[in-house]
Amino acid sequence: MKHILLLGTGGTIACKRTEDGLKPVITSDEILTYVPGVQEFCRIDSIQIFNIDSTNIQPRHWLAITEAIKERYDSYDGFVITHGTDTMAYTAAALSYLIQHSPKPIVITGAQKPIDMENTDARTNLMDSLRFAACPRAHDVSIVFDGKVIAGTRGKKERTKSYDAFSSINFPFIAIIQEEHILFYLDDKDQAPKEPAFYTQLDANVGLLKLIPSLDASLLDYMADRYDAVIVESFGVGGLPSYEDGGYYRAVARWTALGKIVIMTTQVTNEGSNMSVYEVGRNIKKEFGLLEAYDMTLEAAVTKTMWILGQTRDPEKIRSLFYQTINRDVLWKA
Repeated sequence: MKHILLLGTGGTIACKRTEDGLKPVITSDEILTYVPGVQEFCRIDSIQIFNIDSTNIQPRHWLAITEAIKERYDSYDGFVITHGTDTMAYTAAALSYLIQHSPKPIVITGAQKPIDMENTDARTNLMDSLRFAACPRAHDVSIVFDGKVIAGTRGKKERTKSYDAFSSINFPFIAIIQEEHILFYLDDKDQAPKEPAFYTQLDANVGLLKLIPSLDASLLDYMADRYDAVIVESFGVGGLPSYEDGGYYRAVARWTALGKIVIMTTQVTNEGSNMSVYEVGRNIKKEFGLLEAYDMTLEAAVTKTMWILGQTRDPEKIRSLFYQTINRDVLWKA
């Protein structure tokens, strides 16, 4: 029987009602009392790392989760992390970079309603996650939610209230779970490395600029003094405005002169970017050697950049690592 470790971090699944609204107070030990049936297919221990609303998640929390797993990695067959849904996709992506090529499953789950409510998705999500973590064919970092198994770098919360809150962006589900049955769409553990790689450094100094029509380029210029990298969410397949004042050109030139990183992505959820299509993207990308996220999610692009800058500042190594496929994060590269 597989030995699984449950790591509690808070979130809606662990919430109770208070005068000020829902607040995570239920411990990981208490959470397990709501799914007694798991004892039929696995042994479980639990630890509480922290108990916070996922709105308050920061990179230091990702490092704490990584360290907790690293310290106990040899003692367990799989790991399940209970987490709030609002930043779950960021955490799943971050852990995909901090714990790479794990032959043991590291599963992140949560709920849209607290586990102590009568009508909740929490008990099903937790049961599914523990079942998947106990599956001998499971590996690497993934989200398990609403019966779907999503690669850790491909998840995105697209619904604020519905139980099917998460989608897998530009990539198929790893598997689906129907009661006690796990149906794999991608069954490739035999091709995975046998040893994990743990990382302990992140550079949280990564900013995001979301373009809107007429947004002044001075904001991008302002960010150059405060961030080591910026991700620009552009329109459509990607590009930067070529307004008459040339502000965006000058701002990007300044970022480049400072040796800082500009990464282009798209505001459109599905199908990814391709800056080579239009003049507003092709010319500026070519002149300044901008990085492009292509089919990556925003969450993956953000956390991968933090991970890369935690390892190196060499421009060629940054470019190489950014386009290296890790846990299925980027498939299409021009």
